[in-house]
Amino acid sequence: MTENEVFDAIAELIAERTDCDKAEVKSDSKFKDLGIDSLDTVELLMNLEDKLDTTIELNQKIDTVGDLVTFILNK
Repeated sequence: MTENEVFDAIAELIAERTDCDKAEVKSDSKFKDLGIDSLDTVELLMNLEDKLDTTIELNQKIDTVGDLVTFILNK
């Protein structure tokens, strides 16, 4: 799984959840600025696990899309 694949999967799910354009989602975009709250984050992670066919156990604070991409790639 490449960095671009993970980023695209996250951006697509955020765009679906917030009705924003996928192109608006950047690596340095903060989840709170995109309208993603803590409950949305949990649902986003569950959907991401299905989409990427992996398990994500978030054990640290993740603020940006890039932080999440890095976390997933390093797990």
